[in-house]
Amino acid sequence: MAYRHIDSQSNEISLPVSKVVCIGRNYLDHIQEMNSTVSEAPLLFMKPKAALCHMHEHLGIPTDKGDCHNELEVSVLLKSPLKNASDDEVKDAIWGIGLGLDLTLREVQAALKKQGQPWERAKSFDNSAPLSGFVPLSKVNNIDDLRFNLTINDEVRQQGHTKLMLHKIIPLIAHMSSIFSLDSGDVILTGTPKGVGKLSPADKIAASLDGHLTVKTEVVAE
Repeated sequence: MAYRHIDSQSNEISLPVSKVVCIGRNYLDHIQEMNSTVSEAPLLFMKPKAALCHMHEHLGIPTDKGDCHNELEVSVLLKSPLKNASDDEVKDAIWGIGLGLDLTLREVQAALKKQGQPWERAKSFDNSAPLSGFVPLSKVNNIDDLRFNLTINDEVRQQGHTKLMLHKIIPLIAHMSSIFSLDSGDVILTGTPKGVGKLSPADKIAASLDGHLTVKTEVVAE
């Protein structure tokens, strides 16, 4: 089915479907596992509307472009546009919080990095941003105190906590809005912790945001 924003009860949210804005290298343990360096300013990239799909449906991954890796992240849905926003304006513009997978073609990305080229070929392909439903912000006590995890075939692959982000969610979104306009219906992916790895067809996946939601799905060849 065509992607539409939904809440954690699978009810459609009346917001447009727009772009995805992502941050790379926002958890030190992931930076270390990738042998990368800490970026002084947030490392930003985007995924287009066509990247969005529902996480609870089968996850279709390319099988002809090398390994496709999981990167589980806390996602944020905006209900209002932002430009040069203050922290308070960002808080007022958030509809809710969920989970997203930043699917990444790792070998393609490595080749692009080696050539000093942008990452879009590795990260912005169709269906590369599977999203869960969103929990209304009013039901989230503290977005800087959220635990999330990913299991694959009943084995824990990723565990994260938003308090460990190098760039916290509210000031991160404010910074993004100072670089380019954010729109109603935009989704922010806030970075992944360590534990990225290869996905294979038939893998059983469960992604959880503690106390709020769990999504179960299966990987299939696209």
